Amino acid sequence: MYGKIVIYCDMKVITGLHIGASGAFSAIGAVDSPVIRDPMTHQPIVPGSSLKGKLRTLLARSLCQDINRMPAFDDDAPVILRMFGSARPVRRSRLQFSDCFVTNADRFTEVAMTEVKIENGINRLNSVANPRQIERVVSGVEFGVRIVYDVLEKAEVMEDMEQLAHAMKLLQLDYLGGHGSRGSGRVALGNFRFEQVASDIPDQDLKAIFNKVENYGLLPV
Repeated sequence: MYGKIVIYCDMKVITGLHIGASGAFSAIGAVDSPVIRDPMTHQPIVPGSSLKGKLRTLLARSLCQDINRMPAFDDDAPVILRMFGSARPVRRSRLQFSDCFVTNADRFTEVAMTEVKIENGINRLNSVANPRQIERVVSGVEFGVRIVYDVLEKAEVMEDMEQLAHAMKLLQLDYLGGHGSRGSGRVALGNFRFEQVASDIPDQDLKAIFNKVENYGLLPV
């Protein structure tokens, strides 16, 4: 059997989100660490690689039982290897992540989609300040998430979906991008939809799994 399940959802920024572009050069007075943007629209994006990498890491931490001895990528649990792929041996990922683009730009016609957060690093020995400017996507911006799953073994589909949903729950208790320990990068996932091509997995079974992901563990900030 070979088919595809396309998973769509909305990802809402809860606290300022920073996924950085190259910071190789920063002119005097410019933002030290800008966010990555779509070169056509100049709107911020969430690269598919960032979302995939974070979900895989969170799932690996959850399944390895000892986060102080994380396995190498190619030694991840079998369910992770078949979902996310490996290099040695070469194993194709069943999950394909698209870049995530802003879906509610109309709400930000009068308010910018990004902000500049100024932080100060203070030297403990001499109290010298080291200020820096970090650009963040503001709270309320929503991105469209699109993940394509290759149906290769029907008997493994529901286990894979359960693990993907588990990783998405963990993401909402963690953070996406940088500076998460200082409050950045909290996101909420919701409004799951599905499209199937040459696949006959009941939609209600998929909805039952991902309905548990919606705004999981979301606390007021």
